[in-house]
Amino acid sequence: MSDGIIIISESLERRDPVQDLPDLIQDFNSDLQWESKTSESPRSQLWSVGVVVGASQGDISTVVDVPLGIPWASFLRWFALVRIWTPWLAPRHGKDRLELDRDAILLSFLSPQGKHMVLLGISGLGNLVTVFRSDQRGAVSIRVRSDEEVPSSATVLVATSEDFECALGAVMYHARSMIVLNKQMTSEYEQEVSALKSEVNPEWYENWYDGLGFCTWNALGQRLTEEKVVRAIDTLAEHNVNITSLIIDDNWQDIDYRGEGQFQYGWNDFEAEPKAFPDGLKSTVSKVRSKHKTIQHVAVWHALLGYWAGISPNGPIAQRYKTTEVIREDAERRHLPLGGKMTVVAKEDVERFYDEFYRFLSSCGIDGVKTDAQFMMDTWTSSRARRDLIHTYLDAWTLASLRHFSIKSISCMSQTPQILFYSQLPPNRPAVLCRNSDDFFPEVPASHPWHVWTNAHNSVFTQYLNVLPDWDMFQTVHDYSGFHAAARCVSGGPIYITDVPGEHNMDLINQMTGVTPRGKTIIFRPSVVGKTIDCYVGYHDDSLLKVGAYHGRSGTGTSIMGVFNVSNRSLTEIIPLSRFPGVEANGIYVIRGQLTGLLTQPVKPSSVASFITVSLGVRGYDIFCAYPVSVFKSMQKGQIYLANLGLTGKMTGCAAILNSTFHAVTEKRMFLDTTLKALGVLGVYISSLPDLTIEDHFLATIQGQPIPPHTVRKANETVVEIDIETAWKEMGLESGWSNEVELKLYFSR
Repeated sequence: MSDGIIIISESLERRDPVQDLPDLIQDFNSDLQWESKTSESPRSQLWSVGVVVGASQGDISTVVDVPLGIPWASFLRWFALVRIWTPWLAPRHGKDRLELDRDAILLSFLSPQGKHMVLLGISGLGNLVTVFRSDQRGAVSIRVRSDEEVPSSATVLVATSEDFECALGAVMYHARSMIVLNKQMTSEYEQEVSALKSEVNPEWYENWYDGLGFCTWNALGQRLTEEKVVRAIDTLAEHNVNITSLIIDDNWQDIDYRGEGQFQYGWNDFEAEPKAFPDGLKSTVSKVRSKHKTIQHVAVWHALLGYWAGISPNGPIAQRYKTTEVIREDAERRHLPLGGKMTVVAKEDVERFYDEFYRFLSSCGIDGVKTDAQFMMDTWTSSRARRDLIHTYLDAWTLASLRHFSIKSISCMSQTPQILFYSQLPPNRPAVLCRNSDDFFPEVPASHPWHVWTNAHNSVFTQYLNVLPDWDMFQTVHDYSGFHAAARCVSGGPIYITDVPGEHNMDLINQMTGVTPRGKTIIFRPSVVGKTIDCYVGYHDDSLLKVGAYHGRSGTGTSIMGVFNVSNRSLTEIIPLSRFPGVEANGIYVIRGQLTGLLTQPVKPSSVASFITVSLGVRGYDIFCAYPVSVFKSMQKGQIYLANLGLTGKMTGCAAILNSTFHAVTEKRMFLDTTLKALGVLGVYISSLPDLTIEDHFLATIQGQPIPPHTVRKANETVVEIDIETAWKEMGLESGWSNEVELKLYFSR
């Protein structure tokens, strides 16, 4: 890295005097209205800044640019999440001068004293979009676009703290309160609440979130046919790739193919393309479900407005529903031909359109949707169209998807400011999967480290939304396949592959998944989503990307850190245990590298020995888990250290643990009582293991029955492994009503 910076913080015991916002921002714009707010986040101060903007002029938005000032007067580092292009966010970093190449929705600045200032522009309140820019001096400027018919006031939130997460939490919690209060005054909010109470069927979220999925997009490409889909699923089964969810992606629809390229194509009718699916969508879904019982969910792709250019103006849908014509601007990136006219269902019929479309899908056996191209509404040139239709479509889609598919929907290309705040921030419905970055591009080598980097930084923001961040599909046979697999495992989101049929890395798939007692293939998803722990480190700083996650209850769960080399050269770093998320200062932990299996001695975060050295080559990665240690006393051996390592051989096998407790039965006997969500090989750390033998000192039971002795072995001097999967099969056990595995391991002290 380049030269580092040492910040000597003043004692946290002494509180700084309360300061006003203009004292913290150099050249603060005195025309701005600001007020102090009560922060819901500890150890933070919060302010609200109002920006007055005039009414839109006819069909033209009113846009204002208002200077704010320079945070802290000077700063050491800054971090931003910018609109890399209309549908997606991406990170930006810098040092002592703010230089933004794109509009930002979130900014953070590190002061020379080690304090953080976070700025958040609020969108989705009414018809306002609020973003940040930088001026020639490197100061912050606020840009507001208004589609309102009357003068309005936009809001920027500012928070400061000694801790970045506390400052970020302050602005996000207050933004959520503002959006919820505003939405509670609408009839759409009442409909959502009513639907949740009376129409949405409760179900285990894990049935959708935690199954292994397969998407046809990169695997089969466009111009789908029934034959391609069925053959692909058959091939997966032949290679023992047992998926739970199937996503039939773009191009199954009946499309008019007018104009040049897919962005000019319109959607004709609900039914699948007649030539490619001659017996209809229902027939295809029936064939898939009847032949492959492990597939519990079948979802289809569609654009929020129908297809990439909306509705075909002369098709059956346009005949059944009232439509309107809107004009799109060209895309800011990739020279995509997005511009021009598109036909969409008019405001009066949007709710009926969605209800009837989803009824059709349900009748075909479809029970989930991936709703893409949501950003398209933000490309419209008409202020009136955005004002009339954006919230209308978002409300109609949310309500229809809840009624017909419960939680089984994926929101995609939806990282526009209005959608992020208006639809994804309020906590009044179950969380849905939401794509967290631009696509996985298998044929673009440079995109792969950037893809993981971007997702890790976007999650800094999206962790506060009412969504489950989705890091997109990937292929298991690829130069970066393990890199992507490890990233998905620590993401806390779903995992679905898009392998070309017959091209599968089964070892990698087995590292990501396990089989439940009922035979379902599941992933091991941490309970806290993964995100970067170094928000101010830039992509070109030659530093390892460290993605922190956590699984389990506070204080007793497992801390997870995925480490990725996004550089084009080998890197080595020393990482202290204290940087692992959720570790307690007085706790004792053992750290295990999931790829190497190497394990540290029990250490405290304050210990000199609590550092791990990580060396990774280009495309290198590893996942480190810090397992909490239980300490017991033994008359003969002094203190004994014990830890449940979860399922070994899995990238995030700690997430298989549902419950885990060590008990002292007598002065000489102990046992581990643990419940797991899948079969596999359980690892248990026992510091006194060198003095014990499997034959004389161990007994393991599953569901109360002793397991075959040969399924318990010493993996090394401190780890005993129990092959639960082999024992389950040899004992002929059945799951019964439970889909969990209860194991007890008895051993001598």
